[in-house]
Amino acid sequence: MATQPAEYLWWQRGVIYQIYPRSFQDSNNDGVGDLRGIRARLDHLVELGVDALWISPIFPSPMADFGYDVADYCDIHPLFGDLADFDALVSDAHRRGLKVILDFVPNHTSDQHPWFRESRSSRSNARRDWYIWRDPAPDGGPPTNWLSYFGGPAWCYDETTGQYYLHLFLKEQPDLNWRNPHVQAAMLDTMRFWLDRGVDGFRVDVMWLMIKDAHFRDNPPNPAWRPGMMPHMQLLETYSADQPEVHDIVAMMRQVLDEYDERMMVGEIYLPYDRLMHYYGVRAPEAHLPFNFTLILLPWEAHTIAQAIEAYEAALPSGAWPNWVLGNHDQPRIASRVGDAQARVAAMLLLTLRGTPTIYYGDEIGIRNVPIPPDRVQDPFEKRVPGEGHGRDPQRTPMQWDAGEYAGFSTVEPWLPLAGDYRQLNVAAQRNAPHSMLSLYRRLLALRRSEPAFSVGSYRSMMVMGDAGPASSVLAYLREADGRRFLVVLNLASRPARFSLGASGEGTVALSTYLDHGGATVRGELELRADEGVIVALA
Repeated sequence: MATQPAEYLWWQRGVIYQIYPRSFQDSNNDGVGDLRGIRARLDHLVELGVDALWISPIFPSPMADFGYDVADYCDIHPLFGDLADFDALVSDAHRRGLKVILDFVPNHTSDQHPWFRESRSSRSNARRDWYIWRDPAPDGGPPTNWLSYFGGPAWCYDETTGQYYLHLFLKEQPDLNWRNPHVQAAMLDTMRFWLDRGVDGFRVDVMWLMIKDAHFRDNPPNPAWRPGMMPHMQLLETYSADQPEVHDIVAMMRQVLDEYDERMMVGEIYLPYDRLMHYYGVRAPEAHLPFNFTLILLPWEAHTIAQAIEAYEAALPSGAWPNWVLGNHDQPRIASRVGDAQARVAAMLLLTLRGTPTIYYGDEIGIRNVPIPPDRVQDPFEKRVPGEGHGRDPQRTPMQWDAGEYAGFSTVEPWLPLAGDYRQLNVAAQRNAPHSMLSLYRRLLALRRSEPAFSVGSYRSMMVMGDAGPASSVLAYLREADGRRFLVVLNLASRPARFSLGASGEGTVALSTYLDHGGATVRGELELRADEGVIVALA
């Protein structure tokens, strides 16, 4: 087996697996997943072949936004367990060679956080400036025209003190004032609290929103906005997002991580490449991995994706490490976006591109979005902006472990409905099925682990070859390391296609998304079946 260079760190070589804790495994029969449930399923992650688990928020919270409204940054919500359960999870994960990444929510707290309760008690309170308070506009309305991501104005009037506070999300999620050095110190200490407990890194929520315009200027209208788009997109976020000073804050966070060995930070940032790259750091190191959402946001077209990969690779600063993701708790599932057959091709794409991949729980068995009846809707966004199709419950449904009642997730009715086909589509049914989606993921991850070409090797587009022109359904690229070369050829259409190996000559099929034809010789031209991806080990 080929060995990987020692100079690469675990988060560069490895694969991250996102767990939405409410929906992974219920251990105490209340219909909601928890930390002991995650511990009970760690062997699944080991068998799958991932290297780290990222857990969405588990802190004490009123759950107005299911944990993204934090009431205490240094404890565990009783729904999920306690600090002893967390420590046991970290210990068990590390014993199995798995890293643990926590979701850190620094932009806002819950309105029930003690800091905000103090802040809103009076204008003279010592913590008043820990949040963003402004006088009303001359007409008595909000101080700016800024909009909430959850609909409506981003300002809430407080009768007690006669000022507005800022909330870019729910009114129950007031934004912290990161220009205040006391806020900076307190929040950085919360990071140290978890790092001292053995956490291997953080996924930082809405990193690009943490600093707002110092002069509180109105945002300009968005000329591209159309009905059906997210409500906040009616305005360009010129003054409420991606401010220059945010990079000083991210650099502070990075300095904290660098106090420890091999800890890492992933930043949630929805920005174009030219602005995204700044979060790697210009004057000082910032995020190790600013999240790259390209594969989520683009149309599923070979030429479009190929161009985006090239643009991303070209934009990366010197020494920066790339990353890729197909889905998360906020975005529709990949199998629902592209179909079951193409979800297999997408898996091959995700796990063979250069950089660190993140897998969303359940994608390894092909879970699709689950329709949510109106009386079962939980997502606060869907409740505030109904009928727009932006609700996030469908991609947050319980993991489908087996064909038993409640899919092996719980012994009682889960907090969200199960998929109607869970008795056929589950981990147990796919574990020993040689052609299942789970088998494909395991084969891909094993190949990635055994071949440095995929984990740390170079990348080169092969779109100038064969029939992979602008109108083609074929996406092709070369991965290489230690003298080993692999050609990845993906057919992003439900019709057959062909690809000429050209000067690459010949090779053998290392893996097909159909999970057959392994070892077959390829000379001159590769015939691709509908919805097929193939990895060719070149001679």
